[in-house]
Amino acid sequence: MLSESDKALYRHLGHLTVPRVFTANETAAIVADIEAWGAEFLAELPTEQRAWYIDGGVKARDVLRKLDNPHHHRAAVRRLAATPALVSLVESLIGPGVSVYFSQIFFKPPEGGGPKPAHQDNFYFGPTDTEGVVTAWIALDDSTLENGCLYFGEGTNLGPVYAHEAPPQEPFNLQLPAAILERQPMVPAPVMRGGVSFHHGNTFHQSGPNHSPRWRRACALHFVSNRVEFANPALPYDHALKMRVS
Repeated sequence: MLSESDKALYRHLGHLTVPRVFTANETAAIVADIEAWGAEFLAELPTEQRAWYIDGGVKARDVLRKLDNPHHHRAAVRRLAATPALVSLVESLIGPGVSVYFSQIFFKPPEGGGPKPAHQDNFYFGPTDTEGVVTAWIALDDSTLENGCLYFGEGTNLGPVYAHEAPPQEPFNLQLPAAILERQPMVPAPVMRGGVSFHHGNTFHQSGPNHSPRWRRACALHFVSNRVEFANPALPYDHALKMRVS
């Protein structure tokens, strides 16, 4: 369980890092599983979807930048999402009774893994209650300044959800407008392997590129209170994949 000061810090800043939630063996098992899944996915990836899933920053070879809904496709990730220690931490932030609504694997490969522009999850999700969404971002490798850790706009959880925009050739790459970002400092939040970075659905966040020789893999589980639905999402989500864990 989180302390009252931990919860107060989360409410004030919009994010909180909890170290050593998972062991090295647990993270290694997830990495092995997603690598196998990624190889299968890449081999079958249609040409028209490659621009969305292939990391454009790596020129020497085709490398996935992400995979969607691992909690649905992989039993190992379902077990990870239902880990009692993780569920307890989530419930400390958004109350008892939670589900995973959407999830992602981020690969951020070495020597070119691309950045992710600043955005708010709650713009993507359009939840019925913005306070009922928290993302648990599980570090499967050490996430550092050099290999593309997360950056947060601290306190932006207390503000509104802003309209996002996308580059003309990337309609799914929704991001906060530059005019809003230029007024908001972004603070790096490194997290070591096995740690979990929690952030509120309204919190501005982004990640940098990976120019290091090391991977920066992560699993993001987007938890909601069981009373919350994605009622007005900016992107399509399959509501049938919502998985109750408590």
